[in-house]
Amino acid sequence: MMLPIRAVLFDMFDTLMFIEKDHEFYMPAVQRMYRYLSSRGVDVSYESFEAAYSAERTQLYAEADLNLEDPHFNVRVSGTLKRLGYSYPTTSAVVSEATSEFSEEFMKYVRIDPHAETVLKTLQGNYRLGIVSNFAIPECVYKLLRISVIDHFFEVVMVSGAINKRKPSPEIFQRALEILAVSASETVFVGDTIDADIEGAQAAGMRAIYIERRVQRVPQTCPDQTIKSLTELPAALNRC
Repeated sequence: MMLPIRAVLFDMFDTLMFIEKDHEFYMPAVQRMYRYLSSRGVDVSYESFEAAYSAERTQLYAEADLNLEDPHFNVRVSGTLKRLGYSYPTTSAVVSEATSEFSEEFMKYVRIDPHAETVLKTLQGNYRLGIVSNFAIPECVYKLLRISVIDHFFEVVMVSGAINKRKPSPEIFQRALEILAVSASETVFVGDTIDADIEGAQAAGMRAIYIERRVQRVPQTCPDQTIKSLTELPAALNRC
C-alpha cells in the first residue's frame, strides 16, 4: 500500500523557470565575466580566456561525471585563471565576483513559468514543498527565487553546487528529504529531464511526475505520470 503524499520536490530550470533563447546566455555571460576580470588586472585576450575557460569546464565535467559531482562555479573560475598564470583561490573576492558577473548575465535569460505561483499557492498547506536543482551557482538559484517572489513557498532549496552532488545522485534527493523530515515514499518529484529527474527520483524511492517540455530519449523506467503544464500538477498529485 502506497503512503499518502506529504511533500512535493521540484526541479528548477525548465520546470519552474525557463532558460530562454536556447541557452544563448553562454557567450554573453562568459564575455561579461572576462570584462570584469580584465578590469581586475587579468591581462589576456578574450580568445585566450575563452579557450582556457572551455578547457577547464570540459575537464571539470569529465571528472565530476565519474561521481555525479558538481563543484561550485568558483572552482571553474579559479581553475581558468590558473591555466592563464594567475593564482586566485576559490574563496577570493575576485573569483566570487567573477562568478557573480556570470550569474547576473545568465539571469537575464531566465523567466518564471507563468503558472508557477498560482500552482504553488494551491499546493501550499497541502504539501511540504522544496526544490532540488542541478546548478553550479547556488546563489543564483536563491536570487532567482527571491526576485520571482516564490522563495517563501519552499522549505528546502537543495542546489548541487552547494553540496558538490548532482542529480541523479541519490544523495542530493536524500538531503532534501532529511530537512523536510519526510520519507521518499511520501514524496513526489516533479522535473523535466528523464535521467536526472525521473530516473534519479525513482531510484531514490520517490514517485516522479514528468513535465514534458521537449522530446527526450525513451526512458528505461516510465514516469509515474506525465503532464505538459504545471496547471495539471494538482490533479496529477491527487491521482498519486
